[in-house]
Amino acid sequence: MPNNGIASPSHAEGAGMTERVVLTPVSEFFARKRLSRIADGLVVAIAVSLPWSTSATGILIALWLLAFIPTIEMAALRQEAQTWAGGLPVLLWLLAVVGMLWADASLSERLGGLSAFNRLLVIPMLLAQARRSEIGNSVLIGFLCSAVLLLAASGIHAVLFGRVSWLQARSSGVPVKDYISQSAIFVICIFALLGVAVDLWRAHRKGYALALVLLALLFLADIAYIVTGRTALTVIPILAALFGFRQLGWKGLLTALAATAVLAVALWASSPYLRDRVQETFEEISAYKATNKENSTGLRLEFWKKSIGFVAQAPLVGHGTGSINGLFRDSAVGGQGSASAVVSENPHQQILAVAIQLGLIGAALLIVMWVAHIALFSGRGLVPWIGLVVVVQNVVSSQFNSHLFDFTQGWLYFFGVGVIGGMVRRVTDGGSANFRLGDLRQRSDECDTSEKHLRQRSEIL
Repeated sequence: MPNNGIASPSHAEGAGMTERVVLTPVSEFFARKRLSRIADGLVVAIAVSLPWSTSATGILIALWLLAFIPTIEMAALRQEAQTWAGGLPVLLWLLAVVGMLWADASLSERLGGLSAFNRLLVIPMLLAQARRSEIGNSVLIGFLCSAVLLLAASGIHAVLFGRVSWLQARSSGVPVKDYISQSAIFVICIFALLGVAVDLWRAHRKGYALALVLLALLFLADIAYIVTGRTALTVIPILAALFGFRQLGWKGLLTALAATAVLAVALWASSPYLRDRVQETFEEISAYKATNKENSTGLRLEFWKKSIGFVAQAPLVGHGTGSINGLFRDSAVGGQGSASAVVSENPHQQILAVAIQLGLIGAALLIVMWVAHIALFSGRGLVPWIGLVVVVQNVVSSQFNSHLFDFTQGWLYFFGVGVIGGMVRRVTDGGSANFRLGDLRQRSDECDTSEKHLRQRSEIL
């Protein structure tokens, strides 16, 4: 019987079902693409906020997780987790989860101890994200621009420090956060800029190269003349030696060490502030040894001495996740103002911070993870160099601080390894690292070849 153009209810329902079946995957695809773009933008925003605000960075990380998790491709995440660089952080986190079982601490202390390890999980996530997208260039440039603004703010703050009363609530030259974080950020920028400058110089763009060297020197001047993180003074010569070796081998290493020595002498002679900071270290050590006085250097020595004892008590698997505060609390002796009476949740040394809780097994995992991340950036080129700077800066500074567990330095490491590592992975996949300055030398050679061909043709004509 003809339907006279009127669809029956069964046909209407079938059409609706067909429409839903067709449209739902399409809408889900565009929703995932939209969330992916939002997640990429949030990573850039995190890089920009990191030098400035703990609160803003924390909020942006939470938003990034909300945007990124629905877009995770499990195959890609599993692929990263099966590599040394992405899998070892997960393995260390799993050991920390299990370590809660034998910790002689309250539940809140155990969860608090685990929270420091939770950040490790973002490394494989960021490796997967940066491998599939092209956020690397924007992240690096955004971080550098933010650091340049912080450099300018530091100089202005130092100039106005004695003239504006409300600025004196903070240390001179430290407009936000603390001098240790600021120095770490500036050190990374110094050696990243030197890497870019070398590429530009080899590409015959000498004006830009010299401009970046000048900017690197301004970052160094802030460390030497305005506010000095003493940990940075140990990191700089090591990165300088590594920079020289990567550029020119052993000859470059010796040249870099000689240049660093000359620069150190010049800065020592011209910066009373730098001399005071270094001499203050020796004075604090003497005061601690003589009277057990509580001061910055003395506390570190006291924490290290106690921490070694804690590790010796449970060398294999440690005292459990979240046990650090209780151990220091039980070992506190002496009166107010003495270093031995201070209770801490932080031994100010990363290997000890892990070994106290997870024993030598956990410490070994941490060291192997660092080695894996160094190996990830062992290749030639600008992008691996910047990644190597991030890793080496953290490894060296972590011998004097628990920097993986500190907010700014920890997230700087995790996002640096994740994003820059993803850029390196894109190159190995045959894609683009999206940071094209490393290719300038090749482009320059192509231009030179083209010029030679043109000259030959003109001579023939």
